[in-house]
Amino acid sequence: MTAAGAAPAGRPARVLLAKPGLDGHDRGIKVIGMALRDAGAEVIYLGLRRSVAEIVAAARDEDVDVIGISVLSGAHLALTRALLRERDAAGIADIPVTVGGTIGATDAATLRELGAAAVQGVGTPLPQVVDTILGIATATRAATDPTTDTVVVRG
Repeated sequence: MTAAGAAPAGRPARVLLAKPGLDGHDRGIKVIGMALRDAGAEVIYLGLRRSVAEIVAAARDEDVDVIGISVLSGAHLALTRALLRERDAAGIADIPVTVGGTIGATDAATLRELGAAAVQGVGTPLPQVVDTILGIATATRAATDPTTDTVVVRG
């Protein structure tokens, strides 16, 4: 990732952000979206109360490098399980999923065991969230783009 957030091969990192389930609080994910945009990423924000199927379809259709969800309702384990299952069934298992929200240490470990690429709970510093998501996007792009010889990570 360059300082401007460009993914390998010159295209900006594409990040899909969404709020699955019935959670109605979206200020945090909007701040993250703006910070990612300011870092040079292309951000697709689906908004509140998106179904797992809507998130997966958008990720596939928009050719994103990473999916980020935010869950403050306590349903992060069930929603992440469903999202990962749907993502895999759709044939896009190569798109990593990051999870943010109100998540305790035990559940964070469980989410990583389930296959979440990163878990960033409430209180994670914004620059760390941005760097983590852009780093994951860079790794995804490098793994799926055969023309990429090198990867430069922000930092």
